Amino acid sequence: MNNQLLDYLAQRGRALADCTQADADTWYAGGYTARRLTHSFLRWAMQSKHMPTVTIPHRSTANPAPITQHQRLSLLRQLVNHDDIPLQDRVAALLVLLHVQPLTRITRLSSDDVQHEGGKVLVRVGDPPSPVPAPFDGMLLDYLGQRPNTKTATNPDARWLFPGRRAGQPMTPEAMAPRLRRLGFPTRPGRTAAIRQLALQAPASVLARTLGHNDDHTTRLAEEAGGTWKRYAPGDHAR
Repeated sequence: MNNQLLDYLAQRGRALADCTQADADTWYAGGYTARRLTHSFLRWAMQSKHMPTVTIPHRSTANPAPITQHQRLSLLRQLVNHDDIPLQDRVAALLVLLHVQPLTRITRLSSDDVQHEGGKVLVRVGDPPSPVPAPFDGMLLDYLGQRPNTKTATNPDARWLFPGRRAGQPMTPEAMAPRLRRLGFPTRPGRTAAIRQLALQAPASVLARTLGHNDDHTTRLAEEAGGTWKRYAPGDHAR
């Protein structure tokens, strides 16, 4: 993990001796639970004068409580109605709240993962691709023609859905997370709320394939949500 921290700083054009408070905050924002393993290394580096003094964030590593379905629907309405929110952030929040994707996967999507076929918009996050309902389908198509960081001489052919500032590289989860957090869009609580709601509408195994999720994890969330699909016996229930 310490090597990953050094690689992260290098990607930002910094050495350990140049690490700033903003660098530290963004590093932990991308995954506090795993990255708290670098606490000891950073303390040693500061005590040894290998880097400037920064404040290491501390917070509980317990999973945050999911938001309610009412809160989730309210956030989805904001994505449609608030044109003052950058379209890039609205699309990212859409993929969290509607398609249950973590930032680590959202930032690896390409523009080819958005499909427009037969008048329908699909996003390829699993197998088969997931349909994008209106009015979010139009928002996603609009965004394809407005993706940032594609007008520079070094990045004109970027295929990433969320191109980064570095040529040929996507935006990092560390850069996306604080943008959504500042706008009030929770990531993990929002994803958990979304998958619990979807688990009431379809079997966990189907959801896992469509969303590209782990089957066991989806099944556990379905059980927490009170899903009944697992209790249905196989066979024809139409009679």
